[in-house]
Amino acid sequence: MTKGNKVEYIRSFIAIELPQEVKQLLTGLQSRLKKGDYPVKWVEPGSIHLTLKFLGDVAADKIDLITTAIEVAASGTAPLRLAVSEPGVFPNPKRVQIIWVGLSGDLTLLTALQKSIEAEVSPLGFPTEARPFTPHLTLGRVRDYTSPEERQNLGGLIARTVLENQCRFEVKSVNLMRSQLTQRGAIYSCIQSVPLR
Repeated sequence: MTKGNKVEYIRSFIAIELPQEVKQLLTGLQSRLKKGDYPVKWVEPGSIHLTLKFLGDVAADKIDLITTAIEVAASGTAPLRLAVSEPGVFPNPKRVQIIWVGLSGDLTLLTALQKSIEAEVSPLGFPTEARPFTPHLTLGRVRDYTSPEERQNLGGLIARTVLENQCRFEVKSVNLMRSQLTQRGAIYSCIQSVPLR
């Protein structure tokens, strides 16, 4: 897939998409946290997903190779049972930068799947992530101009926030996703979906 002699690049990542009921739960959680009126850039709930590997700009002619790598990594992995757990922050509650929700359930299998994906795409030129994999769903990012006091207060609010519903769901596939950056934010679409069996 080239345009003339120019190689087409696709901004891509590998992720698990979430069912509608999880997105609704996250919408409600965001609404509760927004009442604090902190300077946060909230992620559109419909766009929230569980990222397994960010690839960046990928030459279009590598898409089939990446899909095959995901198929190899996913083979032998049965569908996963996960649930949404409590909200948290990176790096810590005193200087919040990223607001997220954790996951529970088949995390050992999920981590093994993520490591397998890392191992399969690494020979294609995508270096293995140095940081350990922490399964989470990003809800929002605190804006750069937020004061230390506001960050600490926001950390306190999140620490006090409890989810009434854990919202269990089953993961039956892993997707290769496209991310198109626009002025209104990133638009995500599925390039390939690889079933877990």
